[in-house]
This record gives sequence, structure tokens and C-alpha cells, in this order.
Amino acid sequence: NARWIINLQKSAGLFIEPAINDWALAEPWRVRFFNFVYFWLDFPLIIGVGLLMFWKSRFHYTVLRDSLLISGAFALVLYWSFPVAPPRYLPEWGFVDTLETYANLSYQAQSMKPFVNPFAAVPSLHVGWAVLLAVVIFMATRNPLARAGVVFVMLSQVVAVVATANHYLFDATVGLVVSMIALMVALWLQSAVYPGFRRWVGARAARLEAHRIRSGPVL
Repeated sequence: NARWIINLQKSAGLFIEPAINDWALAEPWRVRFFNFVYFWLDFPLIIGVGLLMFWKSRFHYTVLRDSLLISGAFALVLYWSFPVAPPRYLPEWGFVDTLETYANLSYQAQSMKPFVNPFAAVPSLHVGWAVLLAVVIFMATRNPLARAGVVFVMLSQVVAVVATANHYLFDATVGLVVSMIALMVALWLQSAVYPGFRRWVGARAARLEAHRIRSGPVL
């Protein structure tokens, strides 16, 4: 499947992953920067922002939470039905795994094997979740620094997934599509499902309370 993606991108003139990986490797600071972006500006950042939103804006926290969970569920189906080896598994193209080589972080390490699917390149949730984070932050605040920050993270993550030899552009595109579908479902839940559920719970609680009052005290 990985070679099919490479052939597809080559036919479209978009197989630029080896060049981006080489470009990153040409300067040590680029390697360190993109390793940092790929590892630390993904789930650790999302957890931090999610906790802040839980405190500041429960609505936006819920949208972000649901979007992450739904896109993750979609991704699990794709990982199972369309397994894809990441570029770092194809040394014939000259790819270098920058995380393993220069940061001692290896998804192939023995200690990581129980937690990692090595053939889960499609979709790239690093890209999809960076976009989700940017969209929700734009919804939640007009603060220019916050907005500029998430745009910077999003654009950096798009480059980082390729520069570190973890994903193809195809993966990033699928990750974007999956995450946007998940966002639409999350917003639909907010507008159409959760309000009705809350009304049902409230009505159910009111009926139980009325029944308790009519029944009188239990001796």
C-alpha cells in the first residue's frame, strides 16, 4: 500500500517526501525542530489545550473532545482495512527516521511494540488533529497570539510528518478529511443530539421526583 501511494503521488508529480526529508537532515536545527514538533506539539499539546478549555469553555472542550474521539474511531477502521508502512520503512528511497536516529525515540523499539501499530500511516492524525486544534481555537477565541500559535503548529506539523519520515502527503490529506468529517459530526451532536438528550434526562428526573412526592414518605 505504501508503494501504491508513492506511485500515485509520482504520477501526480507530488512525490516530494525524499526531498523534504533530505532538506531537514541538511541542518541539525531542522532535525531537532521537526522532531520536537512531531512529538511534543501533538498529543501533549492537545491535552494541555483540552484541560484549559475544560476550565474556560465547556462547549469548545466538548467539540474538541468529540472530534478527537470520532476521528480516532474512523482512523482505527482505516488502519485495519488499509495498512500502510510509513516512509521510514522504505530505505530504498533514502528515508531516514529522524526520531530514532537523532532523538532516541523509536516506534519500533521493543518497549513500544505493545502500544504501536507500525503500519498505521494512513490517516495522519498528527495533521488532522493539528487542524482540529486550530479550528476549535479559532472558534473559541479572537486572541491573535493564540490564533497565530495554532496556525504555526498546524503548518509546522504538516512539514514535520514528512520531514521525520513518518508520513506521506497522501496520509496528511486523508487525515485532514477524516478530521473535518469528525468535526462536522461533533458539531451536529452539539446542535441536534445533546440538547434533546439533556431535555429527556431533565424530563425523566422531573417525572421521578413527581412520583416520589405523590408516593409520600417511605416509613
